[in-house]
Amino acid sequence: MVKILVKKINYKNKDLPKYETVGSSGLDLIANIDKDIILKPNERVLVPTGLAVAIPENYEIQVRPRSGLAAKNGISVLNTPGTVDADYRGEIKVILVNLGLENFKIEPGQRIAQMVLCPVIKAELVEVDTLPESVRGSGGFGSTGK
Repeated sequence: MVKILVKKINYKNKDLPKYETVGSSGLDLIANIDKDIILKPNERVLVPTGLAVAIPENYEIQVRPRSGLAAKNGISVLNTPGTVDADYRGEIKVILVNLGLENFKIEPGQRIAQMVLCPVIKAELVEVDTLPESVRGSGGFGSTGK
């Protein structure tokens, strides 16, 4: 188990996010707001969560949509997955977008997204004049079939 240090920023919920089931990979983030927000179709809004974190180096938190909100209402995280870097100490905020056809009400304390702790593997870029051959080559965007 990796420890994440959490700071509450005017956090309105008494409990920190938790895994809802033993097999859950994400911790639910809530809308830390004072009043309802109406999100119209094709609109986006930045929703505060009231939490800031310190996570170990070589990890990131990915902010992902909640499947129920996406399936039932067309609500998603715009930059999914959003990334919280290990050295970021500000409040986590979620960019929600309404891809549905109807207005969506975001209520104070509502679960709006989930955060998943993920390892980060760093790469070293090495500039070369040519790349090794492959079966696919430079074909892209549908070049491997339907």
